Amino acid sequence: MVKILISGIYGHMGRNVFELAKEDGEIEIACGVDLRAGDLEGVPVHNGFEKAEKADVVIDFSSAANLSNVLAYAEKTGAGVVLAATGYTQEQLEEIERASAKIAVFKTANLSVGINLLQKLVSEAAAFLGENFDVEIIERHHNLKKDAPSGTALMLADSVNEASGNAKQYVYGREGMVGAREKRELGIHAVRGGTIVGEHEVMFAGEDEIITLSHSARSKRVFAAGALRAAKFLKGKPAGRYDMKDVLSEN
Repeated sequence: MVKILISGIYGHMGRNVFELAKEDGEIEIACGVDLRAGDLEGVPVHNGFEKAEKADVVIDFSSAANLSNVLAYAEKTGAGVVLAATGYTQEQLEEIERASAKIAVFKTANLSVGINLLQKLVSEAAAFLGENFDVEIIERHHNLKKDAPSGTALMLADSVNEASGNAKQYVYGREGMVGAREKRELGIHAVRGGTIVGEHEVMFAGEDEIITLSHSARSKRVFAAGALRAAKFLKGKPAGRYDMKDVLSEN
């Protein structure tokens, strides 16, 4: 049994984690932490970590601004941390790195198991196909998403680049007389509209043939499910940095 603390429990993703955790026989919800204290279907919710019950793993879907509080609780109690917030600054990334010397920290650009499998397949395809295929990445998200390209698109681009000997040059969209496409280009394109949860497509275009690897998230529950899977993996792990590749390897 893995006892979890849900940071940001009243938020959309926090509630998704809560609902899935209730149905999971391997998970026990110790408490939640959010801006307001209360009770959520019998689970105590605190407005800070000072009174929070002890947990094996913290799942944090709150915000980057809460990072120091999350890490301080984890270091004090020995809990592992699944960092699922976005928008960390460079200073915060360095803070995460320092914390990983003391506690088990799980961080990935995308918690979807499917996306992480896609990343593995994309890397293998890039290594196999080599320079004979041009690579373009198209990502699609809802009209409220503020950043572009998505962190996941960049994660996929990095996988292609690493498999290609870090020889790729990222090109973000194209406009005007840009000239013929250079072999080293890796195109990354962002589409925004409606309520698209998240779609990522990696196209390998060769002579007379195209190979497309893609993933479509139909609900944000896939990210909550990935967070719970990460929490199960993280329980009892020694201090260090972990991501979904470690989870997939273990399984």
